[in-house]
Amino acid sequence: MNALPQDMVQPGAEQNIMVQTSRFGEISVDEKRIIRMLSPLLGFPESKRFILKSHSKKSPLMWLQSLDNPDLAFVVIPATLLNMDYQPEIPRQSLKELMITSDSDKDILLILTIPKENPLEMTANFLGPIVLNSQRKLAVQVVLDPHQYDPCRKLFPAKS
Repeated sequence: MNALPQDMVQPGAEQNIMVQTSRFGEISVDEKRIIRMLSPLLGFPESKRFILKSHSKKSPLMWLQSLDNPDLAFVVIPATLLNMDYQPEIPRQSLKELMITSDSDKDILLILTIPKENPLEMTANFLGPIVLNSQRKLAVQVVLDPHQYDPCRKLFPAKS
C-alpha cells in the first residue's frame, strides 16, 4: 500500500482552490491533491472530485470529502489498517482504468458507517471498496461478490 497523506488539504499552497463544505466550512484545497473518480460513487452521480482529509492526527480515519457536493463526505479507513484478512480480487478492468500495475500502486479504502449513539457498532462496506491510485489521484468504487463480501461488516463484533 502506498502511504496515504495524513491530510490532503494544504493551506497556503500555490495552486489552491477554495471550497465550501458543510462539515469543515471553507477549505483551501491544493489542486494536485484532488482525487478524480473515474465513475461516480453509487448513488452520488454528481460527485466526481474528492479530497482526503485526516479525521485527526491520532486517528487512522479520514474523510473523503466531495468537492462537487458540499454536504457529501464519507468516513473512510485504509483496509490495510484493519486486522482482517481482506484482500479482494479487484477486477482487471478497474486496475487498468486506474493505471495500477502493481500492488504498491493500489490503496483500498473502506467506507464506514458510525452510529452516533454507539460508535462500537461501526460497520465497514467490504462489498463496495474504493480503489485508489494515490500517485495519479484516480479512484473507482468497485462492487465485489455479494456472496463473499458484506456491505455492513461490523468492525467490533459482539463478544460471546
